[in-house]
Amino acid sequence: MKNRVTKAIFPVAGLGTRFLPATKSVPKEIMTLVDRPLIQYAIDEARAAGIKEFIFVTSRGKSALEDYFDHSPELESALRKKGKTDLLATLKTTNMESGAIAYIRQHRALGLGHAVWCARRLIANEPFAVILPDDVIAAEKPCLQQMVEAHAETGGCMVAAMEVPQDKTSSYGILDVREDHGTIVSMNGMVEKPPAEEAPSNLAVIGRYILTPKVMQHLNKMDRGAGGEVQLTDAIATEIGSGRPVHGYRFRGQRFDCGSKAGFLQATVAFGLARDDLRDEFSQYLDELVSVRNAAQ
Repeated sequence: MKNRVTKAIFPVAGLGTRFLPATKSVPKEIMTLVDRPLIQYAIDEARAAGIKEFIFVTSRGKSALEDYFDHSPELESALRKKGKTDLLATLKTTNMESGAIAYIRQHRALGLGHAVWCARRLIANEPFAVILPDDVIAAEKPCLQQMVEAHAETGGCMVAAMEVPQDKTSSYGILDVREDHGTIVSMNGMVEKPPAEEAPSNLAVIGRYILTPKVMQHLNKMDRGAGGEVQLTDAIATEIGSGRPVHGYRFRGQRFDCGSKAGFLQATVAFGLARDDLRDEFSQYLDELVSVRNAAQ
């Protein structure tokens, strides 16, 4: 019987410079998509997949992120006194039990592989997930839950994957596909941010991973890859070279790159229109906006 995946690492040490000046005082992961911070979407997805232990790799200036998951007795009491039970129930979904979250500091920004490696002592000898909160995925069944179910059959390592335009391959880790079975893809290797003309495919790694402890051993070597950083992609590729199973998983859902301003705005529109309490008013506004713009042309 394969080990269940019950631990997840959330690399959240980045400075979020693309969102300055907002991120001068607010961690990017706390920025709200409609009415929930990005990190809440990631936590909810992890919970749906059966994750019980949450490991945050942070840096200086992230105290607001830590406070977000703490209980707020004064606010809860005020809502209770005013009879605002719906808001109280919503607030309680943000609370985490004592000991469920661990915070690890990444003192130097040496890449995603290094951030994951920082959590090595909390992983021990178990498979684990990695979730990048910048990648928000709208799906009927949460992406990581899809992957955990597939991983129960395949074992080994698994990465979420999706097709990207050929001219965008230099922004992603790209799969060198060996056999394509539709949802599940086996591979010859992975290449981090290849030039478009050298990319082995246009199937890109998206910010969801299920990894074995062997990956941590590869990261121990601190080999530098693309950009002079310790790349998680390289450590996973070493597993492929060792003959152990590594699969790409084409998830069902729509991914939004909330690490970019355009992606964040696109996600805001999509998630706003998906809300029953906002859809009518918001879609009416968007229709009027388009009509005014067309009339002006």
